[in-house]
Amino acid sequence: MDITFQNVVFLIVAIFITVFSVLTVTTNKIMRSATYLLFVLFGTAAIYFLLGYTFLGAVQIMVYAGGIIILYVFSILLTNSDENINTGIKRGKILPGLISALAGAGIIFFIIFTHNFMPSASANILQEVDMKTIGFTLVGGGKHQYILPFEVLGVLLLACIIGGVLIARKR
Repeated sequence: MDITFQNVVFLIVAIFITVFSVLTVTTNKIMRSATYLLFVLFGTAAIYFLLGYTFLGAVQIMVYAGGIIILYVFSILLTNSDENINTGIKRGKILPGLISALAGAGIIFFIIFTHNFMPSASANILQEVDMKTIGFTLVGGGKHQYILPFEVLGVLLLACIIGGVLIARKR
């Protein structure tokens, strides 16, 4: 197996994502956790760009790294949740957490070592879809179009922001 520049970049991005994922769940400060999550989402976008999925990479940056992280930071700052965090881990939760982590790692390693990761024959049949078709699919209201879920998600996020403001104003 030849090691190409793309493989090296993929490995670097994968290590970057892994490190910041671990930092996201192990830090005691919730703002740092949101910042580390932002780096994980940027790393995921880098994987999309590396695979040639530029549209998905751009959506990952705009929607998740942009919108969702801003919503998280907005909610964190409104609720002052750093004061209410119980930083101790209960003794009874260490063993189940360790077992779950080892089981997850075992599943991941099983998949990595048993799958050959070669492109299938049907992958060559796929053709690139132009941006106009993607735009009509996202904005259309037909059977396989996504305007209704998009609007529902927008109303849900608006309700979350309004709820956060109301909770913060009660103080």
